[in-house]
Amino acid sequence: MSLYCKVILAEDLQEILDLENRKLQEAYPDEMERMMAGWSSKFRIEALNHYIPLGWSFLARDTETNQLMGYFIAQPLLFLDGQTQSLWVEHIQHCSLQARDELCELAYKLGREKHLQRVYFPPENGVPNSIKSFKPETWQPGTIAVKTTKG
Repeated sequence: MSLYCKVILAEDLQEILDLENRKLQEAYPDEMERMMAGWSSKFRIEALNHYIPLGWSFLARDTETNQLMGYFIAQPLLFLDGQTQSLWVEHIQHCSLQARDELCELAYKLGREKHLQRVYFPPENGVPNSIKSFKPETWQPGTIAVKTTKG
C-alpha cells in the first residue's frame, strides 16, 4: 500500500470523526461506555476545531483508494520546558501500522524542517514503537519527547 500525507482541512473533519467512531465501536461494544470514552477523548470536536485551522495537523490516505488511513493533530508551542519552539502532537490515530509509522516520521521531520527543538508525542496507539529510532525519552507521565536538533 502506498500512502500520501497532507495537511488536514476543515472538509476532512467528518471523515476523521467517522474513523474515530469506528475505532470507539471496536474498543467499546457497550454504547454507554463508548459515549463516556468519547467525552474524554483527545479527538472531541472542540479539539479538532482548535487544532485543524492551525495547519500543523496531517492525515494519511491510501493513494489508490483515497481512504483515510490515519491522522495526527498537533500545534507548535513556544518556550516549553526551556525549548524555544516545540511541536506538541496531541493525538495520533491510524488504521495500519504503515500509516502510524509514516505519520510519526512526518511529525518528526516536520519538527526538524521547521527548526523546532523537540516533538512531544503521546505514548498511545503504538506510537512508542514508531519513534524508537528517534531516541525518545519520557518527558512527563503520558508524554514522550524526541529531540530534533543537537544538544
